[in-house]
Amino acid sequence: MKRETTNKIRFIIEDIFPPVLRDSIFFKWIAQAAWGPHISALSEFRKNAPFLSEEEYESLYRDHPRVHDMTDNSEACIQRIAEEVVGNSLLDVGCGTGFLLKRVVALAGNRFERVTGTDLIAPEEDVDNIEIVTAKIESLPFTDNEFDTVICTHVIEHILDYRQAIAELRRVCARKLIIVVPREREYRYTFNPHFNFFPYPESFLRAMQPVPADWVCIDIGRDIFYCES
Repeated sequence: MKRETTNKIRFIIEDIFPPVLRDSIFFKWIAQAAWGPHISALSEFRKNAPFLSEEEYESLYRDHPRVHDMTDNSEACIQRIAEEVVGNSLLDVGCGTGFLLKRVVALAGNRFERVTGTDLIAPEEDVDNIEIVTAKIESLPFTDNEFDTVICTHVIEHILDYRQAIAELRRVCARKLIIVVPREREYRYTFNPHFNFFPYPESFLRAMQPVPADWVCIDIGRDIFYCES
């Protein structure tokens, strides 16, 4: 399913359904009819987040069904990311299968000398000349300012200590940092294991404090696109 399609569904269940219905057992029954008992597992996951072991955390992500076959990013976000990348070294933190990296490299003209992706559960082999590294965003195995451009899309909302994650992204980035998160409100029953919710671009901007002089934070569809130099 494409991101554009799920964004239309999200508009209905997040903005049209009233909160009293969205947090109800009735909604849970509807969601479970469509997606099974994993809905309850996600609710318990968020409730117990501060007490989860690394094994429990990774287990849920290994079992979590993929909603999007290729990337969580809309085509509009992909195009904007490709327009913003600079330099000749590129890192995607939370790269998944590497689909976004391949699209960005192609759109940017294949000019990069080094293309790297990291993920908590990364593919076992490198993908199409992309170096794949298994790593946690809170502790990236790279030196300071190692990459000209650092991309991180649809990851920050999953991280309990998101300020440490943002600090790490800034540490390894030399010139341009690009982050995309979903624009959404928090409810008890959701279809994703998110910990952090940003209903407006300014909500995410507060998470990026201190904000540098050169930055962009805008809504693209139902996603928040943030970029800083």
